[in-house]
Amino acid sequence: MWKGPRGEWYLVIQGGLFFLLIFGPRSWGGIPAWSAPFARSGTACGAALLLGGVLLAAAGVVNLGKNLTPLPSPKKNASLVVAGAYRLVRHPIYSGIIFISLGWGLWLNSWPVIGYALLLLIFFDIKSRYEERLLLAKFQEYAAYRRRVKKLIPFVY
Repeated sequence: MWKGPRGEWYLVIQGGLFFLLIFGPRSWGGIPAWSAPFARSGTACGAALLLGGVLLAAAGVVNLGKNLTPLPSPKKNASLVVAGAYRLVRHPIYSGIIFISLGWGLWLNSWPVIGYALLLLIFFDIKSRYEERLLLAKFQEYAAYRRRVKKLIPFVY
C-alpha cells in the first residue's frame, strides 16, 4: 500500500518528518543556547509564524473542500481550486505546515528543529513537483495558474 500508484509513499516519509519535528532532539551537543535578545526575538517570530501557518493551512483545507485528499494524486472527480488561499500560493496547506514548523523551531529556540523544518520544506518542494505533474495532466488551465501564483512561499517561491 505505501508504494501505491497515487503517491502513498509520500505519506510515509511525511509522517516520519512530522515525527522528527515533534519528537526529535531539540538540541545537539556543541550547539550553544540562544542568548537573551535572540531567544526573545525567536520566540516572538516563532509565534507569528505558528499563527500565520495555522491560518494559511486551515484556509487551504477549507478552500479545497471536497477535493481534499492526503495523497498527492488528485481525486477522480476533483475540480481545480484557484480562489481563497490558493490565490496566494499554489500549495497553501504545505506552506502553512512549513510556516508552523519553522515557527515551532523559532519558538523553541532550537537549531535542530529549524533544520527539521528545512527538511520538510525540501520534502514538500519535491512532493509538490510530483503533484503538479499530475495536476498539469488533469487540468488544462493549471499551466496558466502555475505561471501566475508562487508555489510554496507567497510572493517569493
